[in-house]
Amino acid sequence: MRTSIRRPAHDLRTIVRRPAFRAAAALGAVGVLTLSGCGGTTLDDITVGPGHGWPSSFHDGRNSGTTDVTGSRHLSLSWSRPIGGPALTPTTIGPDGQLFVTTGIGTACIGTPGATGALFSFQMPTGRKRFCNPLGVDVIHSVTAVDELANVYVGDDGAMNSINALGQPRWRTPVAGVPISVQFTADSHVLTITQSGQVDVLNRQTGDREVPSYQLLGEPDFLAHPNLPRPADGEGLDDCESGGPQCPVANVSAIAPSSGRFYVTVWQRGSAKASLVALRYADKRIQQDWSADMLVDGSATSPTLSPDGKTVYVGDNSGRLIAVDADNGRTKWAQPLGFSPRGAVSDDDGLLIPGGDDGHLMALRDNGASAEIAWQRKDLQLRGRPAQTAGETGYIVSPIGDALNLVTFDTHTGKTVASAVLPGAQGATTGTSVGEKGQVVVTSRAGEIYVFKPEK
Repeated sequence: MRTSIRRPAHDLRTIVRRPAFRAAAALGAVGVLTLSGCGGTTLDDITVGPGHGWPSSFHDGRNSGTTDVTGSRHLSLSWSRPIGGPALTPTTIGPDGQLFVTTGIGTACIGTPGATGALFSFQMPTGRKRFCNPLGVDVIHSVTAVDELANVYVGDDGAMNSINALGQPRWRTPVAGVPISVQFTADSHVLTITQSGQVDVLNRQTGDREVPSYQLLGEPDFLAHPNLPRPADGEGLDDCESGGPQCPVANVSAIAPSSGRFYVTVWQRGSAKASLVALRYADKRIQQDWSADMLVDGSATSPTLSPDGKTVYVGDNSGRLIAVDADNGRTKWAQPLGFSPRGAVSDDDGLLIPGGDDGHLMALRDNGASAEIAWQRKDLQLRGRPAQTAGETGYIVSPIGDALNLVTFDTHTGKTVASAVLPGAQGATTGTSVGEKGQVVVTSRAGEIYVFKPEK
């Protein structure tokens, strides 16, 4: 198979919230925010990056979909609740178990009329709503990322936002488009990429740009086209879920903190295929290292980076899982799956489990120059993204009978260990997240959160 390799040439929005804390607590929070802006304080350490829990869509910077928490093989439903609107992205979990999820209907926030989107936060033990912040309607397309202090970072229409654990806004930085990829850099900044291809590295404390913005689709030529209009912030978002051509950047980037290199899928205007692109954030700038045209019919998954940083895994809409040399963009192998994967591929040291909204549960083993099917379960259809945990325990959502079930399986053999019904759930789910105490959080596209807890 030939892969074409290209080397590069050279409004602050008011947020309305329902009062949820006593005056003393609110004053205390203001005091903390005031101190956090001063040098020398340890209350808001600017060197702190992602913490424990499930701090980004696919758990970590490499989009591994795995955790070193030992997964429980005996789970029971702790609680479930609707969020008042649909969901498109996974729920993230802060270091203290606080949950964060976005929706496109902000009228669920009491006292907030109008067609806005919203960021919700819930408490892990009880499901009690901690806060609901109305944001732009396109916030539903933006993933969330959480740092060790439970500050959450989320994009919406034309901006990137930071909000603290109490729901108080910290900063808002304008961008072109909607940030649908949010990760942390090795130096504790926030790496964001919009669907229109604008890449920014923002100071986690202030939201200031650390380097000039980088445009994956190239800079517009205003001399040649002086009246060129700026595209609408939400342009092409409807194509992002399927990796279609109207959404140039459809997925969450994978980042290698040790090198500063990060990987993103890009569909350039007029190209026959989408590309996997390697960029590097170093020396106070962003530069492109290589670009490989390989994703037939567009990208199907976010890139996943192997633990040693030498291989990038990515799926395309022709139903293939592709392993790529992270150093130069050359294809190592391409394995037909029989379906288009979705989300990111869960990778536990070379054991690869794709997710999706169709297809079936299966695992592949990366042998270096080729892949082999380790096991497959054609009786378990996929309705979400898998998660692997320590102790050879994995989780996936699958329809069994007339209901969606959270299936616990042995990652070594693929055998079902247990299953639990998601009451009332239909369609598919956006992701599976695992908390520090082994809780499993599943969010349906219809907008229902289900939290399962380990049985003692």
